[in-house]
Amino acid sequence: MYYNWKENTNTEELKIVCNLIKNGEIIIFPTETVYGIGANAFDEKAVGKIFMAKGRPSDNPLIVHVANKKTIHEIAKSITPIEQKLIDNFMPGPFTLILNKTDKIPDIVSAGLDTVAIRMPDNVIARGIITFSGVPIAAPSANISGKPSGTTVEDIRKELEGKVSAIVDGGETKIGLESTVVKVIDEVPCILRPGKVTAEDIEKVIGVVDFGNGIFMPVKEEERVETPGVKHKHYAPDTPAQILYSEDEQYLVFQMNHAIKAYKGDVVVLGFEEHKDKIVVSQDRFISLGSKQNLDEIARNIYASLRKADAVGAQMILIEGTPKEGIGMAIMNRLLRSCGYNYVEF
Repeated sequence: MYYNWKENTNTEELKIVCNLIKNGEIIIFPTETVYGIGANAFDEKAVGKIFMAKGRPSDNPLIVHVANKKTIHEIAKSITPIEQKLIDNFMPGPFTLILNKTDKIPDIVSAGLDTVAIRMPDNVIARGIITFSGVPIAAPSANISGKPSGTTVEDIRKELEGKVSAIVDGGETKIGLESTVVKVIDEVPCILRPGKVTAEDIEKVIGVVDFGNGIFMPVKEEERVETPGVKHKHYAPDTPAQILYSEDEQYLVFQMNHAIKAYKGDVVVLGFEEHKDKIVVSQDRFISLGSKQNLDEIARNIYASLRKADAVGAQMILIEGTPKEGIGMAIMNRLLRSCGYNYVEF
């Protein structure tokens, strides 16, 4: 079933969607980050349907979405003062915190770990579904495992329709990148996956921040991870992709044009709007990520742009990189994963 809630939420349809969750079905729904594919987090069998629909590896934990802070204390235990401070400052919002889980959360949700990833979305539709379902919702991004995440229903409907019981369309998502994932280790917040909530944001609240191993380099296959998005293939188009980056803007454009010649023009470029007339590809093979001055815009456009580029069927996708600071850290994290760490810095 498809429900269009772009303009407003239909109360009768909301009841139907919430009953599907209560009855062990899975649905696609919007959040402020990306679309999620969700099920009752307490229902092991229902959660198993998510892994089946996505083709998701079982060692990749899910994020549990809640509607209020009271639920966090029901599904997590031994919350420290620093963890509570992070909850109070960044929830609701594009922020996920790894906490010690209670027995209410099945092992399938946490990939057998003693911890659980918890988030409170800042999206009216998502919060409404969670609230009126009466249960937290376990949900990864709505896409076939390994493919770019969905920021609109149009991006993901074809690959997932028929595998879920309902699709709720809330229009384009506001942020376009998955949430920041943090675990507090020895009283220091450690960013395991960067997102809209930046290291600088966390430093303002706590005073110090650290970073996990898997942000700009691959995680070893045998390593167990507590957060999604740092292990296995992620965000990747079928077409091979490469990121080019230089602090010198003129030199970056020069190197992009040099690479285009090397591939005899059979490329698609994901580039900055300001470089549209400087990079020598046909107009239909230049996909604008947005202005290089507006990293929030670029973040919103990444996944849809990768999907558009893939549809061209070129030999290579060439992508202009961004500085690894602020939300640029999250942008580069996703782009590096999408191109299998095929990255050249000049």
